[in-house]
Amino acid sequence: MKTKTYYITTPLYYAADKPHLGHAYTTLAADVLARHLRARDIPVQFLTGTCEHGADVERAAREKNVAPKVWCDRTAADFRALWKTLNIKYDQFLRTADPAHEAGVQAVFEQLLASGDIYSGAREDLYCPACGTFYDESELKDGRCSEHARPAQRLSGESYFFRLSKYGGALLEHYREHPDFLSPRWRAQELVSSAKAGLRDVQVSRSKAAWGVRVRSNPEHTVHAWFGALLGYAAGAGYHPEKPAHDFNSLWPADVHLAGRESFRLHGVVWPAMLMALGLKLPHKVYAHGWWTINGARMAKARGNYIKAEDLVKDYGVDALRYFVFREVAFGQDGNFSPEAFHRRYNADLANGLGNLFSRVMNMAAKYLDHRLPEKPADCETFGQLSSWTPAIHHSMETLQFREALEKIWQGIGTLSRLLDEKKPWVMARTDPAALRTFLHELVWCLRLIAAWLDPFMPDTASRMHLQLGVGKLSADGAEPQSVPPLFPLK
Repeated sequence: MKTKTYYITTPLYYAADKPHLGHAYTTLAADVLARHLRARDIPVQFLTGTCEHGADVERAAREKNVAPKVWCDRTAADFRALWKTLNIKYDQFLRTADPAHEAGVQAVFEQLLASGDIYSGAREDLYCPACGTFYDESELKDGRCSEHARPAQRLSGESYFFRLSKYGGALLEHYREHPDFLSPRWRAQELVSSAKAGLRDVQVSRSKAAWGVRVRSNPEHTVHAWFGALLGYAAGAGYHPEKPAHDFNSLWPADVHLAGRESFRLHGVVWPAMLMALGLKLPHKVYAHGWWTINGARMAKARGNYIKAEDLVKDYGVDALRYFVFREVAFGQDGNFSPEAFHRRYNADLANGLGNLFSRVMNMAAKYLDHRLPEKPADCETFGQLSSWTPAIHHSMETLQFREALEKIWQGIGTLSRLLDEKKPWVMARTDPAALRTFLHELVWCLRLIAAWLDPFMPDTASRMHLQLGVGKLSADGAEPQSVPPLFPLK
């Protein structure tokens, strides 16, 4: 029997604006998890992409005096470019404006119309297109969406609605039977409470909108952008109501969907209800991480309150950024970003921590070891101690406790640094060269282990470490060995 591929999905990012660190955070998390699983020989499919319809996208295109499709092409290219800069290795990039996806959205809409899960009606609604959420007046602060601090749009007139109210009981039952479905658990209570209070049907179309997927049976209406985006995760696995892919079940359901907490309601309530209406299995986990804030305010380009990931990469390198965002804050919690904290952690953890340890060991290995790969010593107490941590690190990674995993890895780095100071290898070189070689062999094995643990977070750094740990350091002509270039120069 074929093993199911582990399917990871991120939001399809709204193409109304350019990407920044807030978008990158979610996708980096997916990449870290995917790299970890691949290293364990677990097949992975990692989907990301862009949500390209809606009034805000049309408005952004109009402001730049280009057609919406041209704007979306450019924005999708910007997202792809940033993912490349951040060394994110996705398997699939789905765009909701692709004709094949639009046709699938139309087919699903007609299917739900036929089943009665979508119906026509008239009602005024308050809607935030940035998070795809409808609000009651009492949920807004001064008429603004609490997540994006922007005025909610008033949508009125004839429209189509998804019968979300029908699925409140089924959702509550699913939440009870699958307590990790909404994660982290402490963030789930708000969604559970809203389902208990009774869910309101949600508007799924607009009339007379120029840029969007037309309702096949009523072309005066276009489907809301978020509706098409939510269908994208199953579509990426091969779902189509009229012609499903033969290998759909080898991917679906998604094993984990990662999203920012601003879209937790959309992905934790509306999306699973839509899947129920379609008779599809629900994802195993919907995980809502926290926000990066600056001066206490959520990072958002519309507020001018954001960090360009490219600038950090230029100054510090991509692996330093990948490390910082998962070490500084527990994944799931909000965290405040400051250049000072980034600089401090770079120098303390990377330059003076990992980088200094690696340079010390490799320079001594270059001086005192021969060309051959070091054999594992007979007595490997430290290596055995560190190796015993591997199951715990794997568990932290697979439960998305990334900071917990990094803290354990840095505990190992600290252990090796203290061991160097205690053993004084520069003294051993004079008094007991054989013991020094055994000691350095063990340190090399420990650094190989640390490099393997670090690979999902810092793939370039891990590759450099593995390269230097896997070859002899003495030059072929016997000349004086050169110092190892530092992994992270002090800033």
